[in-house]
Amino acid sequence: MTARSEIRFVLNDRDITLTDVGASDTLLDFLRIDRRLMGTKEGCAEGDCGACTVLVGRLQDGVLRYEPVNACIRLTASLDACHVVSIEYLSGTDGKLHPVQQAMVDHHGSQCGFCTPGIVMSLYALWMKNPDPTETEIETALQGNLCRCTGYEPIIKAAKAAVTLGSPANDALTLERDAMTARLAELKDGRRVDVSKGASRCILPASVDDLAEVLLDTPDATLVAGATDVGLWVTKFLRDISPVVFLNHLDELRQLTVTEDTIRIGACVSYTDSRAAMAADYPQLGAFWDRIAGWQIRSMGTIGGNIANGSPIGDTPPVLIALGAEITLRKGAARRTMPIEAFFIDYGKQDLATGEFLESITVPRPASTSLYGAYKISKRRDEDISSVCAAFNISVEHGRITNARIAFGGMAATPKRAAHAEAALVGSDWSEASLLKAANALGDDFSPLTDWRASSEYRLQVSRNLFRRFWLEQQDGDAPVRLTA
Repeated sequence: MTARSEIRFVLNDRDITLTDVGASDTLLDFLRIDRRLMGTKEGCAEGDCGACTVLVGRLQDGVLRYEPVNACIRLTASLDACHVVSIEYLSGTDGKLHPVQQAMVDHHGSQCGFCTPGIVMSLYALWMKNPDPTETEIETALQGNLCRCTGYEPIIKAAKAAVTLGSPANDALTLERDAMTARLAELKDGRRVDVSKGASRCILPASVDDLAEVLLDTPDATLVAGATDVGLWVTKFLRDISPVVFLNHLDELRQLTVTEDTIRIGACVSYTDSRAAMAADYPQLGAFWDRIAGWQIRSMGTIGGNIANGSPIGDTPPVLIALGAEITLRKGAARRTMPIEAFFIDYGKQDLATGEFLESITVPRPASTSLYGAYKISKRRDEDISSVCAAFNISVEHGRITNARIAFGGMAATPKRAAHAEAALVGSDWSEASLLKAANALGDDFSPLTDWRASSEYRLQVSRNLFRRFWLEQQDGDAPVRLTA
């Protein structure tokens, strides 16, 4: 296959063509250093503070969608056939502030101003999607933006007031949408992209079949989907990740299909794009999904990436294990399917052959006899890494427990089922006493470590407590406290 040796995208209103792109080059450095667009700030350099927030628009199945992302960990080579919108593009040609910007001024939503451009970009994304949001929706949109001096009350007031100052129907991104769609469609030419900077190489396969071929030829490549993990290898550990094979542009890996029996999630479906389908079948997962990082990370991060990196504290693997999910791996033209829990062998070791990649995840739809729960315990409610994640999937028929799948993250070297606790439940009465008895068996399932997030004793105790919490939340409103997060 003849490859294209340049990255092409649109920055605000300008066409960009780059032939000299390294695997570790970030969008933030491109904006600030190469283009001198200084409104996008560098704060944490790990996707936590939101000061670097920009919008990235991409065609998916012919539809142009914009999402807020962290420019600090978004790698430049991944921008092929995208539209990048920075804070400088918001003001009109007449120099007037954008309605979101004006609302921030009117309601005193900025003091030092460092965080303000990123907050404006997150609120802009929300305003475009939902110009009249609730306070909860505003808070959810701002989960990935830290402000340490103004406080959030005036920012929330500004978010509510923006709709009174202008309509998304008159916004530049709306007015130019058809033209931009055509512009990006021309850039998205279906060819493999292979660009380098010195010895640093970036490959964007033309299709999933091409990806399989690329990985056979380049088995040592680093696979990058959302870069929410790999981005930190670059910014924090200064690791050489070349050669890199990018995945997130492949529409075939971004498909989510709901059938009568299953939800099939392509490996590059983001947290944001998977939320609705998962919450429709498992309503408790809506709140759980919203606890995964901030909006920017949920827009970039992928379900497949959260599995493939093998982290023992990944948020989605315990949930997927409890639900009985299976994954499909592919090498060349050959595919194999396995229960997701079998993929995790040991810390840092997964059942993944050289040249093989995760293609999809299949989640069973719920049975009428099953009860579900998912919990994330962390030191900070939003934007934090889990100390413990737990997921319950218990089948009850005629007052007796007929099946139990209970999985934990943060309790072992891998996400893992609580086999002894499950065995204690199966055949028992559906009762609080049965759950508390099973909770006591966790000491036979796990010997958790102690680290700066939590002690071993705390992890074991809170995991046992979650059994009672699960019981209380299944009591149809009779629980003394309604627990929602």
